[in-house]
Amino acid sequence: MMKKIFLGVFVLLMAINVSGQEINWMTFEEAIALQKKTPKKIMVDMYTVWCGPCKMLDRDTFKNEDVAKYVNEHYYAVKFNAEGNEEVNFKGEVFTNPQYDPAKAKRRNAPHQLSRYFSIRSYPTILFLDEEANFITPVVGYKTPQQLEVFLTIFKDDKYKEIKTQEAFNKYYETFKPTFSKTK
Repeated sequence: MMKKIFLGVFVLLMAINVSGQEINWMTFEEAIALQKKTPKKIMVDMYTVWCGPCKMLDRDTFKNEDVAKYVNEHYYAVKFNAEGNEEVNFKGEVFTNPQYDPAKAKRRNAPHQLSRYFSIRSYPTILFLDEEANFITPVVGYKTPQQLEVFLTIFKDDKYKEIKTQEAFNKYYETFKPTFSKTK
């Protein structure tokens, strides 16, 4: 009897764990260290604490099970507060936010040096970096799971290297068949 109860609880916990899969967020330093062992591209969520579309991206897109599973399998995911106070070692440089004001921690603050390095001008912006942490491109604005799927696959498979014009991208986008669910 106890074995059946234990087995039932175990199965229930596993089901909850599988259905509640989330993206494994890490720091820039962690992602780059992991790249050296197992090369993968990096996806960076550049957000701010006051940004409504950033919160929607977290709630509607990054919590989507298909997105989480795909990102965890094919990318190292970095979540970075573009107006925060974190010190980041990236490409041999140390990036900080010298104008950061702790009194503004929950509202608009000064942009972080790393957000300036990547020329981030609006939020959310998702950055894609290659297997050597070289910048590929930003993807600006809120994206649904299906819209993000287009970018996740085009960069993972290096298809972006074949697309040389806006017209070629538009054709790729129009013919793309999303597989990610629309629900969480």
